[in-house]
Amino acid sequence: MSRLPLFALGLMLAAGPSAALAQDMTVWHSPTCGCCHLWARHVEAAGFRIKLNDVQNVTPIKRTLGVRPGLESCHTARIEGYTIEGHVPARDIRRLLAERHDAVGLSVPGMPSSAPGMDVGAEPYQVLLMRRDGSAEVFARYN
Repeated sequence: MSRLPLFALGLMLAAGPSAALAQDMTVWHSPTCGCCHLWARHVEAAGFRIKLNDVQNVTPIKRTLGVRPGLESCHTARIEGYTIEGHVPARDIRRLLAERHDAVGLSVPGMPSSAPGMDVGAEPYQVLLMRRDGSAEVFARYN
């Protein structure tokens, strides 16, 4: 057996989990929303494999996947049983998947100008952990 494949595997593992094993994420968004595509590029660059679904009305999907009013943004994603709502940074998705919280998922409500995919301002924002009981708590802060 050649040592080259083992060497390549070692390089991928050294580069981190995103390089060694990409995880599939399904995203629902409006076909006219440009920031959704920019966010998808952000998470792809972090090693996730993205399947984009254009839908005219994302709200029914949000409700089905546990996003309550007040936690919404422009796109909704699903990965490993978790819902990712809005412009959540890839590193927080990785943290959620590593820590395996008993939760619906993560949300960045609204469209903060400094969040990934927006990248046009310096607006502070929070990533919220959406609990199964309908509550939410701060998971990460960005200033």
